Amino acid sequence: MLIFNIEHLLKRQNKSKYWLCKQMNITNRNLNRIIRNETNSISFKYIQDLCKYLQCTPDELFTILEDKEA
Repeated sequence: MLIFNIEHLLKRQNKSKYWLCKQMNITNRNLNRIIRNETNSISFKYIQDLCKYLQCTPDELFTILEDKEA
């Protein structure tokens, strides 16, 4: 299972989810669905934008949990 570290990365930079939504031009609802792992897919553009605005690499953006940990 893939887990996003978006909230942690936002906190590290003292930024809000609202700020990130505005930067990426997405709705708060869609961002929350990504954060809560309620999506089946995510576009490469979103991954690229998340990394850009959160100043991170894809490796920092995701955590991979084994099925037994989830």
